[in-house]
Amino acid sequence: MEISDLLAPEAVLGSLHARSKKQLMHDLAARAAQLSGLPEGRIFETLLERERLGSTGMGQGIAIPHGRLAGLPRIFGMFARLESPIPYDAIDDQPVDLVFLLLSPEDAGADHLKALARVSRLLRNHATCEKLRAAGKPEVLYAVLTEHSNGHQQAA
Repeated sequence: MEISDLLAPEAVLGSLHARSKKQLMHDLAARAAQLSGLPEGRIFETLLERERLGSTGMGQGIAIPHGRLAGLPRIFGMFARLESPIPYDAIDDQPVDLVFLLLSPEDAGADHLKALARVSRLLRNHATCEKLRAAGKPEVLYAVLTEHSNGHQQAA
């Protein structure tokens, strides 16, 4: 499973302005609704429900909010680089500025876990995260995300 299988170029946000975790979830849900055709409220509630189980902030400024939704035809990814880091209750208590949203069909099973693992592996690469933080244009962010995922560059 490659990042390009999960993420379309139009699902990359280069400079998202959010002041709180809740506002971030709302903004992500709104954009995901536009791209997926699913109701914004359902996406937002799914993300909040998952956060109630435990923060999806994995540390080092990275979060992978995710959830499963009935009616979603395939796994859907969206990436956002935040203008300014926000408090996120991450595992290391550091604010978050790189966010990869992952939504899966309700019956995705192991594919959901494989997608989460793939995104997590990508964002654990320090060099990749530095490039993502330095880039602002969505097309550059998309190139960085997919270049690494397609094996053109090995982990540092």
